[in-house]
Amino acid sequence: MNNKKRPNFISWFLNKPKTTGFFTFLFLSCITSFIVSQQYQLIKEDEQREMNTILHVVHQNIEQSLKNCYTTTLTLALTINDKGVPENFDYVGKKLMESNNSINAVQLVPNGVIKYIYPMKGNDAAMNLNILEAPYRKESLKSIENQKMYFAGPLKLKQGGMGIVGRFPVFRNNVFWGFSAVIIKLETFLKSSGINNIDESKYYFQFSKKNVTVQKEVFYLPNKSDFSKKYNISTYITDGDWKLYLISKHQNYFYYPILIPAIIGLILAALFGILIYTLLKIPKELQSLVNTQATKLLNSEIKFEAIFDQAAVGIAYIDSFSGNFIEINKQYCILLGYSQPEMKDKNFQSVTHPDDLEEDLINLEKLRKGQIRAYSMEKRYVTKLGTIIWVNLTVSPLWKVNEKVTSHIAIVEDISLKKEAEEQIKKTETRFKSLFDDSPLPLREEDFSEIKIYLQELNLINEKTEIVSNYFHSNPEIVTKCNSLVKLINVNNACLKLHKVKTKEELINTKSNLLDFRSTDDFIKHLIAITQGKKQFIIDSRIKNAEGEYRDVNLRWNVIRGYRKTFERIIVSTEDITQRSATEKIILDTKQRLESLINTIDGIVWECDIESFSFTFISKKVEHILGYTPEEWLASKTFWADHIYADDKEWVQNYSKLQTEASLNHDFEYRMIAKNGAAIWLKDIVNIVFENGKAVSLRGIMIDITKTKEAEKDLHNSFNLVTEQNKRLLNFSYIVSHNLRSHTSNIASIMSLIESSESEEEREQMIQLLKSVSNSLNETMFHLNEVINIRNNIGLVSEPLNLQHYIDTVQNVLQEQITSKDVSISTIMPKDVIINYNPAYLESILYNIISNSIRYSHPERKPTIVIKWFMENDMKILQISDNGVGIDLVRNADKIFGMYKTFSNHIDSKGIGLFITKNQIDAMGGNITVESEPNIGTTFKIYIQ
Repeated sequence: MNNKKRPNFISWFLNKPKTTGFFTFLFLSCITSFIVSQQYQLIKEDEQREMNTILHVVHQNIEQSLKNCYTTTLTLALTINDKGVPENFDYVGKKLMESNNSINAVQLVPNGVIKYIYPMKGNDAAMNLNILEAPYRKESLKSIENQKMYFAGPLKLKQGGMGIVGRFPVFRNNVFWGFSAVIIKLETFLKSSGINNIDESKYYFQFSKKNVTVQKEVFYLPNKSDFSKKYNISTYITDGDWKLYLISKHQNYFYYPILIPAIIGLILAALFGILIYTLLKIPKELQSLVNTQATKLLNSEIKFEAIFDQAAVGIAYIDSFSGNFIEINKQYCILLGYSQPEMKDKNFQSVTHPDDLEEDLINLEKLRKGQIRAYSMEKRYVTKLGTIIWVNLTVSPLWKVNEKVTSHIAIVEDISLKKEAEEQIKKTETRFKSLFDDSPLPLREEDFSEIKIYLQELNLINEKTEIVSNYFHSNPEIVTKCNSLVKLINVNNACLKLHKVKTKEELINTKSNLLDFRSTDDFIKHLIAITQGKKQFIIDSRIKNAEGEYRDVNLRWNVIRGYRKTFERIIVSTEDITQRSATEKIILDTKQRLESLINTIDGIVWECDIESFSFTFISKKVEHILGYTPEEWLASKTFWADHIYADDKEWVQNYSKLQTEASLNHDFEYRMIAKNGAAIWLKDIVNIVFENGKAVSLRGIMIDITKTKEAEKDLHNSFNLVTEQNKRLLNFSYIVSHNLRSHTSNIASIMSLIESSESEEEREQMIQLLKSVSNSLNETMFHLNEVINIRNNIGLVSEPLNLQHYIDTVQNVLQEQITSKDVSISTIMPKDVIINYNPAYLESILYNIISNSIRYSHPERKPTIVIKWFMENDMKILQISDNGVGIDLVRNADKIFGMYKTFSNHIDSKGIGLFITKNQIDAMGGNITVESEPNIGTTFKIYIQ
């Protein structure tokens, strides 16, 4: 079986010289590649072993140097005594420097501040540096967090140069004391590591650390160019978060030993492949030439048959003398409805329409005589079913014998649809002409092409509207010239009637007089529309007819499709709107008078939809009363509902809905929020509008009653004030009559005793008693006078005051009492709270309340006072709470703010402080309330306007 297959296998290779040559080249190349790759792997492995050995040695040197530094810092930390003070620092530092040549300085850094350095010379610039501040803070904290030595840097040293700082955190009794640190200059570090000892012709080192601030790797050694594409190995040094790279300088140098053998092997493989190809291609080329010629003949025949049979047009060979069909294709038969055998029994004369046969025969005769080389014509055929089709016939001679045409080829294309379309176009043109001429709307056809060309020359096409407008207004002669470039092509009867002329020629001859626009601006708008490429334009303008009469027209033009680039055909309509303009002017004047009348009414006239309450009209008075423009109001369907005062919104909408559903006219008062945020009182008088017995809309007027409401409020406040003042005066009269009567009665009694006294000693006792009563009377008069001053001080001066400042002032005044009773005072409020108040009153109020809290503190617990500031129902509240003895409000509610009303047995209680405080707060328009429980504490709330 193998013997039978082998000749076929060999034959396959012999017949494909390119494939055989390629396989030969490929086989030899694979052998070469295998040998070269083995040699490359050996060289690369040697390179990797050498680099790993170098990097390992350097890494060991660095690790040993860092361990020595660790021993140094640990020894240095042991010099710190029990009091946290280093002993013999300079001596120990000197010894440590002598024992470790890799360090340049040692430091002790208590609390993060460098206080001890050896040697001092050259390093004094770093003294008193706080390494817990930026930019040293992050790396310093890292050693504290890990509680082990951490090497920061490389960084720029205060004493100059670049260096590495190793910091060992020192803790005493688990409390951070500071750092024991060593300084290693970068050049010393590199020298001790052995980095400078490598063969620089082949490798170089790079030393880096990741900057956590910018999240970027920073390189510290020279030659910082990108080495990512070079062969490199790296190792990580955890004590300083460093990365050490060893990079091969000549990335591809180990390719050189294998490059020459690889090239020689590939050249030999290519030469063998070419040789095999050359030997095998000669017989292949001969066989290919034979096959190509045979294929060309076959393809020509196939193409000819495909073109003839599958052509989309009818093709036929025809005898030029008899007209018989020799060969015909399928499409020709389909056009005429005959089969091929039926067509071969006919000639072209029998299927040609009689009206077209003569012209066809004349052209064929000319073709036979050699007068023409070919001819084409449109003619009709009669199909087998008797229908008529239009075709485009092309005839050319097929071959000649003795210079005479014996047969010809005819190609026919069905153009029936085209003919139908042309017929339809003719009918459409006829209808269009009829519509154009008989249209009741004045129409004319114009040509703007010369205008567009002229505007292109002026570089105005597609220019900004503002620039074009300014140009035309600045150059009126350009506008005049553009008007003269308009060509009138055609006009209809209605257009002639509008212009009072009889013929198109008369209109063209008088165009300059009849087609003038009301103003130059109208025609400029036409020109601007052309520069912007608009295909439609509408404007209300005015023309003058032949009789000199001006007519208002609505002029609009449209560019006919197919001429939109050139503006060569424009249909212009000029509807006479003179009568309509006059009517619109009357309506506009009436509307303006009505709006003027509405806007003079001192109220907002409005109209809205009865279902949705969306407004359809609002008078301009709204801008005066509420600050909104009518446009802003009408832009939102829910504007009215959205701007009703929050407290009134629900009942106003419900009331309006109920009254409207009941078809009842109504009026009501409510508030709306003005544009400036103010609440405006409105009296809204609403009428329901009926049409055909059905409620269709609401109309009304909103009247501003804010001043009336404010007057009512002021009157109500005045009434309350007078009532309150009457109560106070009555109470004050009781106090005055009672207290003064008590004192005068005492004085009268003492005077009687003095008169009846029998001894001088008794008289002296009575006089001392009289002095005591007189002092009490004086004190009473002082208190009454102070109260009168508070009540009569109507023009109190208020100014912006920092509340915290006055609280601090009162605490300073009461500092002795606060200290003696160990009072704790806490303030819960922002530092920048500002209130408008009388300074003297504010200090007096705070003093009275805080001093009372201290005076009435509970004897069995530490006094605590809490001062808090907050908002409640849009009111500013200052709350002062204590944990004192408290007040029994059930028994003493009426005594708290009364004059000389006391509710405790305390020796300092006179019943006047809170009375004055209450009067001062009332005088500032505020209020004060109290909440208290016996043995729990008391809370005063001061309401501030």
